[in-house]
Amino acid sequence: MKVFQHGLKLRERSRGFHLITQDIVRATPEIADIHAGMCFVFIQHTSASLSINENADPTVRRDFEMFFNKSVPENDPDYLHTDEGSDDMPAHLKASLLGSSLSIPIRNGRLALGTWQGIYLCEHRNYGGERAILITGWGE
Repeated sequence: MKVFQHGLKLRERSRGFHLITQDIVRATPEIADIHAGMCFVFIQHTSASLSINENADPTVRRDFEMFFNKSVPENDPDYLHTDEGSDDMPAHLKASLLGSSLSIPIRNGRLALGTWQGIYLCEHRNYGGERAILITGWGE
């Protein structure tokens, strides 16, 4: 069995949902040597998250941002954790709802994503900075 692990620093991005599929693929050339396996992608932050969804129409990503902003609004007077700004606690809640990791099958040397699926970096802060991703893959 082959096993690999890579750290990936993603450049700072604006608040929103960003396709990072190609960043993940470029960081993991070993996938090409795996016939059947798994790729585990983990974000090392509490105010950003990962998701898999539509990769073709950018309005889907804008609708995700709109939905989460309505569902988890800023400036709620009941938030106690507000030291880092009005987007801080909502970012933590959104990240918890979406999650910090993804498991993607590897099949015939490629991530086995569906035709219209892409990997999203979900940036929930106005100024989140660089984001660190840890990618672990294994298989035969």
